[in-house]
Amino acid sequence: MTQLLLNGRIHSPTHPDATALAVRGDTIAWLGSDAVAREQFPDADVVDLAGAFVAPAFVDSHVHVTSTGLLLTGLDLRAATSAEHCLALLAAYAAAHPDGMVWGHGWDDSAWPAPPSTADVDAAVGARPAYLSRVDVHSALASTALRAQLPELSAADGYDPTGPLRADAHHAVRTRARTLLSDTQQRDARTAALDAFAAAGVVAVHECAGPQIGGLDDWLALHATDHTVDVLGYWGEAVSSVDQARELMAHNGFRGLAGDLFIDGALGSRTAYLSAPYADADHCGRCYLDTDAVEAHLRVCTEAGITAGFHVIGNAAVALVVDALQRVVDALGVPAVARCGHRLEHLEMVTGEQAAKLGAWGVIASVQPNFDALWGGADGMYAQRLGRERALGLNPLAQLAAAGVPLAFGSDSPVTGLDPWATVRAAIEHHTPGAAVSARSAFSAATRGGWRAGGVHDGVTGTLVAGAPASYAVWDAGDLEVAAPADSVARWSTDPRSRVPALPALTERSPRCVQTVHRGRVLFGGLGV
Repeated sequence: MTQLLLNGRIHSPTHPDATALAVRGDTIAWLGSDAVAREQFPDADVVDLAGAFVAPAFVDSHVHVTSTGLLLTGLDLRAATSAEHCLALLAAYAAAHPDGMVWGHGWDDSAWPAPPSTADVDAAVGARPAYLSRVDVHSALASTALRAQLPELSAADGYDPTGPLRADAHHAVRTRARTLLSDTQQRDARTAALDAFAAAGVVAVHECAGPQIGGLDDWLALHATDHTVDVLGYWGEAVSSVDQARELMAHNGFRGLAGDLFIDGALGSRTAYLSAPYADADHCGRCYLDTDAVEAHLRVCTEAGITAGFHVIGNAAVALVVDALQRVVDALGVPAVARCGHRLEHLEMVTGEQAAKLGAWGVIASVQPNFDALWGGADGMYAQRLGRERALGLNPLAQLAAAGVPLAFGSDSPVTGLDPWATVRAAIEHHTPGAAVSARSAFSAATRGGWRAGGVHDGVTGTLVAGAPASYAVWDAGDLEVAAPADSVARWSTDPRSRVPALPALTERSPRCVQTVHRGRVLFGGLGV
């Protein structure tokens, strides 16, 4: 049976004036005008869009599903405006949930004199284990009851007896905290997160899993979860032989040995690896993998035809991986490297020369524009950590695009919110002049870019054209009028020569998702489709 969507605005490169879309099974069958549609498909099941906007569904290219769900179902500290406010939220949650471990996320001490202490956390939760990750998830507060379960914790790099735990100490306490979560908590969290993605118009996510993030058990449980949102898994574990790489890929359902394979940490936690010290600390951060390990992983994955990749934020971390890639290119050739679709997550501090190399080698930049929206600018957290001059060079999206580096946009949820329109908005409203990309490029990076980064190269997935998978979202733009092509970059404008219709006008408010459909199957919403 053919389903016919009429009276809408269809974002299609082949039919920029389309107001009707026909879906047959899991495939888009036709696009055009309402009048012709009724003649072509007289027996179709007709759905009146009433002027709603239909666009390709989003793909989030960097997420942590279980952690996102634990935030949605548990203690959300992102609203905390001070250490005292954070502790008040913690105490109220602990009182309302008197049993089990307290898992919270999202405190951000960038504007606070100091984060809460271990004693402060103990006063709020008593003798219960509590794990409270910073907004970037590269450091955390941990109660004494949780710390006591790790007798060797004080010997780990990044240990602090009274403050946040970083680096190896943080990885150890997070791993222990995960074991204290019940199977029900984790299962409910995964479902809540995937439901939330579907409600946001997202039909596929790239799960960046790894030993220090959720562990193999978490990934296998997520991989086995029956949900309509596609979950593409990347595993952050370094390998040193082709056999080891193929063994991991063969038995665990991974798309690649990439994602959050940590070369360094995060700027907010002062664990990103820099070539010069932080402006507010007398060190250069952390480096978790040496040059030999990075090169070995890249070489092995390239020889096996497997996507490799790393978490890189600091400029020293970027330099390390680009140098290692250069050696692999010299040894195996550009075609061998390019065919693998290697990817770098975050890639915030990259030079023009490095971007040119990455573009020539076909390396994908999986980036998070919301990082700039939250922490960029002359007075943001980046400026605190790096100084104003270094901070304004971060997240150079236009430079990467101009160098031919394929862009795929993600949220890094739960680090930033999972609203994909906010991601696109952040990319076109970059704090640094000249670093933004066009609305068309940003929307493409949040849709087609995610599919390409996931290895889908059929040329149609992520677009609304005849023969493409019927994966789209229907949006109520309300009073967000469609922007004219001549509008400024502060609106959803597109060049009319691209033959792509304009997107809804940009405001601080995102369009409301009415329905999400993936391969013809409704994931969220109504409309009778």
